[in-house]
Amino acid sequence: MAGALTPVDILLVEDDDGDVWFTRDTFDYYKVGNTLHVVRDGVAALRFLRNEPPYSDAPRPGVILLDLDLPKLDGRAVLAEITADERLRDIPVVILTSSQDEADLVRSVILGASSYITKPVDFDRLVDIVKRLDDFYLTVIRAHTD
Repeated sequence: MAGALTPVDILLVEDDDGDVWFTRDTFDYYKVGNTLHVVRDGVAALRFLRNEPPYSDAPRPGVILLDLDLPKLDGRAVLAEITADERLRDIPVVILTSSQDEADLVRSVILGASSYITKPVDFDRLVDIVKRLDDFYLTVIRAHTD
């Protein structure tokens, strides 16, 4: 029997405080109803995704927004780990990075990224990106069964 419908959780993997604030503010402005979880490095991202301490109760995200240049373990290595793990590989990963290096784009696609978005420098561009993400990923809902 189908129960309540709930929006998917979003995992933002980002170490820059300004980018985290900017992303949260844009989600709030656009009134995205999904819960945004934030981790600051690649090791924490994998712990979150694998429900390892201190993230033992972390929800499974419906989409991951992943920066490439992260401390401890960079985003490329995190993406490789996600796509290699059969429990995680079906989660869409959107690369959200300041890198405009075509090699990063090609490598991200080869590693299984769903999308590659270069970080915008202004609010209007980020709002447009959030709208597109919302249309494409974030309006996905899951039916919970009793």
